[in-house]
Amino acid sequence: MADLASSLASSLLKKLGSLVYQELYLAWGVQSDLHKLESTISILKIVLLDAEDKQANNPMLSIWLGRLKNILYVAEDVVDELEYEALRKQAITTYGSAMAKVCHFFCSFMALSSRLKLAHKIKDIRERLDEINADKVQFNLTERHEEVHVNPLWREKTHSFIDPSTVFSRDGDKEEIKKSLMHPNPTRNLNIIAIVGLGGMGKTTLAKVVYNDESVVKHFQLRMWVCVPENFNVTRLVKDILKSAGGRVDKNSSNEDTLQTSLRELLKDKRFLLVLDDVWNENRNKWTELRDLLNGGSHGSVIVVTTRSHRVSSVLDPVYTHSVEGLSKEESLSLFVKCAFKEGEDKLYPNLLPIADEIVKKCKGVPLALKSLGGLLYSKVDESEWELVRGNEIWELEENEGGILPALQLSYNQMPIHLKRCFAYCVNFPKDYDFSNILLIEQWVAHGLIIQMSPNKKQELEDIAELYIKELMSICFFQLDLQENLFGMYSFKMHDLVHDLVLSIGHEEWSEIDSDNKDMASTVRHLSISSSSQQVSKFSNKLTNVRSIMYRNEPHVSSVEACISRFKSLRLLTIPYSDFENLPSSIGTRKHLY
Repeated sequence: MADLASSLASSLLKKLGSLVYQELYLAWGVQSDLHKLESTISILKIVLLDAEDKQANNPMLSIWLGRLKNILYVAEDVVDELEYEALRKQAITTYGSAMAKVCHFFCSFMALSSRLKLAHKIKDIRERLDEINADKVQFNLTERHEEVHVNPLWREKTHSFIDPSTVFSRDGDKEEIKKSLMHPNPTRNLNIIAIVGLGGMGKTTLAKVVYNDESVVKHFQLRMWVCVPENFNVTRLVKDILKSAGGRVDKNSSNEDTLQTSLRELLKDKRFLLVLDDVWNENRNKWTELRDLLNGGSHGSVIVVTTRSHRVSSVLDPVYTHSVEGLSKEESLSLFVKCAFKEGEDKLYPNLLPIADEIVKKCKGVPLALKSLGGLLYSKVDESEWELVRGNEIWELEENEGGILPALQLSYNQMPIHLKRCFAYCVNFPKDYDFSNILLIEQWVAHGLIIQMSPNKKQELEDIAELYIKELMSICFFQLDLQENLFGMYSFKMHDLVHDLVLSIGHEEWSEIDSDNKDMASTVRHLSISSSSQQVSKFSNKLTNVRSIMYRNEPHVSSVEACISRFKSLRLLTIPYSDFENLPSSIGTRKHLY
């Protein structure tokens, strides 16, 4: 995530410039160093946009950005600690009793060593930043300023949440798959249908249309949908299948015999439909093991597999393979125009249509690419902005099967700085995760990722974050799953290709601790934990910069206590399915925890 240095710099400058903390800076004797720090970051910031654009072709520049980003994170921790002290002092002055103020006086006196330590840390940060600033001369960077919007751009809902099936016709594809689904090979008890196509072609959308078709719903006694992780673990898949069918799965159970018995009982004498979405496994033995476990259903049961790989399809031995092709030139242009313009507005800007035609050709009929770039250019009528997309050098990058679409990388590169960091944070969530707008916003706020866009117009951070989500929906990085309810909650997902993109951006700062871990980089700042306490202890000594921990399963209290004690920069701790009566008392010492 070296390309997030500019976002970190912007956030730090905003905090350093706040008048609220100037009195504390002066009292602690750090005002001079902080002003020098602010000046150096300001000088660096004006070349960061250029550096981030050029780093892909310059490994040394990428390393330089990584060094800068790491020290900016350290600086952010220090400034947040000062912010905490300022707010604590303010609260005691405003609300504290006489006794509390006396205690505060003695605590302040006793904290002199801590102040000296903090002042030394600030000086060290400043000196390291001066070195990084001196090194930038070798890269010949150009000064650039980001265009700042008072509010993130957001289109009307009728344009944001375009249903692909209403924009272009897949009726022929749907009927072909339905025919194989409803009239499978009579010589097989369990039939397999493969839907194959490049990423972003609409395989999952097509499978959903078939899965929810009224006649299909009536035909099958049981329907299940599972998104398959790249690590094709049969035991984990059995658990996911049971959960999808509404079966009970003991969260602590890993006994394979118990799980397999539960699955056989669930499928017994039922004609079922199972969709396995986004399969990458090419190991025939693993596939055979899973298929044998699923053979207990009634005659006519079907497994539908979506995959980007024809090699995967051949391993499955399907009764029918359906290849999803790209849109025609006319369909592609129609979809792009619907995403880039309000209805009828394209006729007002005929100068943009030839450029649109060339952009559409570069998208090669991929719906996701067309919608993302159309959303990116929505409401932009300056010809130079369209030319920037058409002529961008990222189109020259080679794209392999299963690679990141250049169009998605381009959409990310063109994002405003504040939006990039919020999107990159989503690396914390697994593929096919069902996001809740309320929960994601809480986490963004906890990490200080939401920025007041205008000093003259105060908005609630939660309202600004809501606009961020809508903006990411408008370029198809988020896709609406369930409509908003009476309480303002709704859910959304990331397309698997978008998830691949966020992993490519954030892989250095995120990791998951599970039974397969062999090593972990010291740069990790976000941890997902789905393993035992012993595995957590194994890596915790190597990690010093962790800011968020998300447990996938209910942890043992000792694991939580170890993490709280170890990670001083912790801002977020998520514990699902917990029946803890008390949390460790040490949680009160974590100043940054939201």
